[in-house]
Amino acid sequence: MDKNLYCVIMAGGTGTRFWPISRSKFPKQFIDILGVGKTLLQQTFDRFAHICPKENIYIVTSSEYKDLTLEQLPEIKEDQVLLEPARRNTAPCVLYANFRIQSINPNAQIVVAPSDHLILNEAKFVKTIQNAFDFVRLNDSLLTLGIEPSRPDTGYGYIQINKDDKTDHNHGTKKVKTFTEKPDLELAKFFVKSGEFFWNSGIFIWSLKTIQDSFEKHLPEMYQLFDESVSSFGTDEEPKAIENIYPACSNISIDYGIMEKSSNVFVLGAEFGWSDLGTWTSLFEHTLKTNDNNAITSNDVFVYNTTDSVIKAPEGKLVVVQGLKNYIVVDTPDALLICDKKEEQQIKLFVNDIKSKKEDTYI
Repeated sequence: MDKNLYCVIMAGGTGTRFWPISRSKFPKQFIDILGVGKTLLQQTFDRFAHICPKENIYIVTSSEYKDLTLEQLPEIKEDQVLLEPARRNTAPCVLYANFRIQSINPNAQIVVAPSDHLILNEAKFVKTIQNAFDFVRLNDSLLTLGIEPSRPDTGYGYIQINKDDKTDHNHGTKKVKTFTEKPDLELAKFFVKSGEFFWNSGIFIWSLKTIQDSFEKHLPEMYQLFDESVSSFGTDEEPKAIENIYPACSNISIDYGIMEKSSNVFVLGAEFGWSDLGTWTSLFEHTLKTNDNNAITSNDVFVYNTTDSVIKAPEGKLVVVQGLKNYIVVDTPDALLICDKKEEQQIKLFVNDIKSKKEDTYI
């Protein structure tokens, strides 16, 4: 296995949209939300262990999730868990990992991925990442994976290409024209119909040199913050340096801070059964259904005149649901959610309201 290949798994999110199962102290990446015997983080790690040496896989997460991470991934060493003292979105997360990897191997090629995605065809996924590494090894470029859209989804970001561009960029890659964050339904319909757009998977591949040059050019203040402490990375001084750096970092995503500003961005279209599992509806789509098209996760749930719904309840708790269509019902020991699937984007609002009135008790 190529020692120059590295993986950065971003695992610091709080998974608000999967409330009330996902909580701030135990978010969705640490939960076996699919009921397969492994958490989302464990599945992600295992997936990349087929691509990169295990010792080259780094988990970037919040300080409060250190013990959870090490407990769930006993294969890794403590210094493979990079701890963020504050949440500052994905750009500082990526840059932190860059500087750590730079202290070990300046010739690294890196894949960056979220910890909570579903990949149904893992063999195809592995082959796609290997092709992506081949591309960035030969090209000074920032590469992202694009997913062929199957519907006009308003929950995903979109990547536009010029479909008339016949240039052979190798490995089926296309030059990126624009990025668009989550559009409204009408715009999403137009995107899908045009044939020029991919869903943005949030998976990136690049060489360490190319991404560092991009940070220095497009986020120079942030780059300077890390570069001033370059000698501390990989030493006992690193945690102290990070404690000082993070509060001064802007809260900005890698998409907005780097990808949308760069001219050397390419997309590799891929299809390997992908979902970002960002919502209860996305979980519904990838869960076995009953004859009434319900996704039910417990043997103790009885449904009557109920269809197209997600019903999740603890084992051993009897739940009866009658007369619902297209609903989310999630029961936990201290919270119950009943929400129209069409309105599930409101869950973040629900969580914010609960937090303001109940502090963190139920969050």
